[in-house]
Amino acid sequence: MSTVTLEMPESVFAALHLGKVEFTKKLRQSAATLWYQQGLISQERAAEVAGLDRTDFLQRLASEEIDVFHVDFEKLEQELNY
Repeated sequence: MSTVTLEMPESVFAALHLGKVEFTKKLRQSAATLWYQQGLISQERAAEVAGLDRTDFLQRLASEEIDVFHVDFEKLEQELNY
C-alpha cells in the first residue's frame, strides 16, 4: 500500500470536530464513496479504499441513501425489448 501525505490547516480538524485519525478515516470513506458513485471504481475497490469490507461499505452507502447498484435504464430498456 502506498502512503500519501496531505497538508491540512489545523482549523479543519477543529471545524469538523475530528482528530487526525478520524479525519483520515472519513476522508478515505468519502473519497471511496464519491469515486464509486462516479463509476470510477468497483464496489470491491471502493471498500478497500474506505478501509472497510464490502458488506460494511454497502451498509455505509445504504445509510447515506446512495444507490448501491448503477442502473443504466436506457440499456435495461434495450435488453428488455430484445
